[in-house]
Amino acid sequence: MRRGLKISLVTLTGAALTLSASACGGKKTSGGSDDEGGKKTLKVGLAFDIGGRGDQSFNDSAAAGLDKVKKDLNIQTEEISAKPDEPDADKEARLKLLAGKGYNPIIGVGFAYTNAVNKVAKDYPNTKFLVVDADQCKVEGANVEGACFSEEQGSFLVGAAAALKSKTNTIGFIGGVNVPLIHKFQAGYEAGAKKAKPGIKVLPAKYLTQPPNFDGFKNPALGNEAAKGQLDAGADVIYHAAGGAGIGVIKTVGAAKKWAIGVDSDQYNLPAVAEAKEQILTSMVKRVDLSVYDFVKSVSDNTFKGGTKKYDLSNDGVAYSVSGGKIDDIKAKLDELKADIVSGKITVPVKP
Repeated sequence: MRRGLKISLVTLTGAALTLSASACGGKKTSGGSDDEGGKKTLKVGLAFDIGGRGDQSFNDSAAAGLDKVKKDLNIQTEEISAKPDEPDADKEARLKLLAGKGYNPIIGVGFAYTNAVNKVAKDYPNTKFLVVDADQCKVEGANVEGACFSEEQGSFLVGAAAALKSKTNTIGFIGGVNVPLIHKFQAGYEAGAKKAKPGIKVLPAKYLTQPPNFDGFKNPALGNEAAKGQLDAGADVIYHAAGGAGIGVIKTVGAAKKWAIGVDSDQYNLPAVAEAKEQILTSMVKRVDLSVYDFVKSVSDNTFKGGTKKYDLSNDGVAYSVSGGKIDDIKAKLDELKADIVSGKITVPVKP
């Protein structure tokens, strides 16, 4: 989910570009010298989607992967965040800045980085790149990896949970921005709900913004208003796939003492929704952290391979959370559905 920083490539000098990156939230974390204790320092550059570290959703999951790498490897990092509505040229400038400063590998967080990474990687063939959530699961070049997730599979299971837990027999879905990636969340959720309870009513999906407006991934007020609308329509379980804007969904649903379903990370213990945590039924966990960790580790181990890598239910790349014990009574049913998906008995749709 993601974007950032208005830069004119025609007039920028190298010095101006460095200054602009600093202004947009660049951050360095020292990992040590180029050679500590006989180990070469790996310089990892990470370009976040809008919201950056601290969004308590998608970007924070990527940050968690990087933090785990720091514990296991000798690395130095630089993090830069995107801004809303920026063109691909700004993303390219950000990636070139990192590559020019010797960062290798480099990570672009969010499908919006796909074109920029594919283009910049051609100019830096010796630098390894990762696109988290590669658009349409497609990347180019031997030095580029695309991490792709079967969001529809994890969403199928939380959809089943929503249907089984609903007392009004009405549930809702709120997407951040109306793009194909989020359609996968919606499609899986609706299919899982109807599989678990054929008579369930799924309200028409509500999308907070239309591209190129990506506020739907970061503005909690938009999530709040959308949640009110679905609650008024009778929903007693609402699943959001709206990044930072989903915080507004969870708070509003929680205040109404209805069930909210989180996304990307296990949102049960997020400080931002502490007052609503007991109303979080489950979360569809998307292991962005694992994809970041796997990528950096592969570069360090010299086992990197370009192309796409799939994260789904079969390798726990997506999952549902059990924090709070709210779905303990239906876990056996959810695990049965998971097994049917992994075996191929159930094929989950990717389009609503």
